[in-house]
Amino acid sequence: MTAENPIVPKPMIVGKPTLVVVDIQKSGFMPRPATSRLAFMGDHIERNYRAKTVIDAARKAGIPIIFVQEAHRDNLIDFGRELDGSESIHCLESSPGTPFPIEELEMRPDDLKITKRRYSVFYGTEMEILLKAVKAETLFFVGGFTDVCVHYSFADAHQGDYYCRVIEDCVSGSSEAAHDASLIAMEYLQAGARRQAQEVIDAFAQYAGGR
Repeated sequence: MTAENPIVPKPMIVGKPTLVVVDIQKSGFMPRPATSRLAFMGDHIERNYRAKTVIDAARKAGIPIIFVQEAHRDNLIDFGRELDGSESIHCLESSPGTPFPIEELEMRPDDLKITKRRYSVFYGTEMEILLKAVKAETLFFVGGFTDVCVHYSFADAHQGDYYCRVIEDCVSGSSEAAHDASLIAMEYLQAGARRQAQEVIDAFAQYAGGR
């Protein structure tokens, strides 16, 4: 991109925003298992609690929130190719870390929730139906992994013509390197996609005040 044709990011919020909480589950507030094949980011619990501050701000501003959970049947029938790479068996329905973190995120009975069997929240779910119902135009992503479920959901949303923002201090990756690379890739798709929690919280408050 030359100086004569610079990239001009869109505003942080275009139209109606929605917050998408990707795979912050009970396990997101537990130490990572020693048996895992992945490196993980050491501050994932802190990042999930920071995501809660954004969730709280969205609630206060009247912005829709969609909570997403990955879950797999105990007989492994729905894993498909997920175990062919770096990941080990995860998110079994019977595992204590798989449920939504009701207490940690102070979730409510009427919250919008989606359970998915694949990485992208758009694959084989009712995500598009919910986004149409809340008239979403700009999607804000928090959760994990940055390089897997967040990234793939972001890319699908991008291809569905949503404005996409990733709150980079509220997502955590399978490793530091993978986290950083995915943030770069998401910014490549939409200029200005990478955001910080506090600026999003401030934007949510301003959005609420302007309605």
